[in-house]
Amino acid sequence: MNRFLFILLLSSFCFSQTSIDNAEAFIAKKEFIKAQDEMTLFLSSNPDDLKAIELLGDAYGHQKKWDEAIEQYQILKQKRPQNANYYYKYGGALGMKALSISKLKALGIIGDVKDSFHKAAQLDPNHIDARWALVELYVSLPGIVGGSFSKALSYAEQLEQLSKVDGYLAKGYVYEYDDEPELAEKYYRLAIKVGGSLTCYEKLTNFYEGQKQPEKAIGNLEEAKDKHQRNAMHYQIGKVCADYNIQLDKGEGMLKVYLSNHSAKDGVPKEWAYYRLAQIYKHKNNKAEALIWINKAISGLPDIDVFQEFKGGI
Repeated sequence: MNRFLFILLLSSFCFSQTSIDNAEAFIAKKEFIKAQDEMTLFLSSNPDDLKAIELLGDAYGHQKKWDEAIEQYQILKQKRPQNANYYYKYGGALGMKALSISKLKALGIIGDVKDSFHKAAQLDPNHIDARWALVELYVSLPGIVGGSFSKALSYAEQLEQLSKVDGYLAKGYVYEYDDEPELAEKYYRLAIKVGGSLTCYEKLTNFYEGQKQPEKAIGNLEEAKDKHQRNAMHYQIGKVCADYNIQLDKGEGMLKVYLSNHSAKDGVPKEWAYYRLAQIYKHKNNKAEALIWINKAISGLPDIDVFQEFKGGI
């Protein structure tokens, strides 16, 4: 090969990879506009680069620019009609658009959403995300426009064949919304037994709270705390105690442990723990202490309406 041509091709490849890497790094850092700009510029001279088209679609999606994201995923579908993930992303963007427009207009695109997820599942028998999407879609849709708990359950069965944890979580989700709480609890518990991730515990906790069973929620959170040793669990236990006016001494202790060990990785700002402590002291009829803690919360996050409303009610 001519040496000059070789160097030219190598330089072009390096430029291509650098642009792709930059966009991926921007998305990882949630700098979505920068990723969009990087891929828009790159695609102006490399219009057929599939990875760049996908990253541009992802950048649009993260910004909730659904029409723009749909356009990019549509291009990918046309170029690679056997790629399951392109259909999945296209269906996902369409679905998010449906949630952002009127119900009447959404009815016109629900069929395309469903068809896209079905196609993704058909093309890739191991595509877990597409099957999850179908479970959630069939559960959330009213029966008159194609919702079906039995169909949702059939995809949950497929998920169970691919991943026990996903299958059990999906079945718990279906049974929860089909008003079968005993079966929902059974499968969420099975997911914890098989997987035991924080996500599994979170699903069961949310279920218990939805069922107005805070004592069970606290017990589940304590189990998660002991297993995973995450400081965030202290806050979650305190939150349930404060919200439901139960086990107040335990809630107070958990929130103070959370604050003493707090770091940015815990996710919940300290001000929310101050607010939960204020709730607990109000439940204990200690209004002076409640005012101290709610003022600390407001001092740190003055624009949170619920903090201001709570102070007004003390």
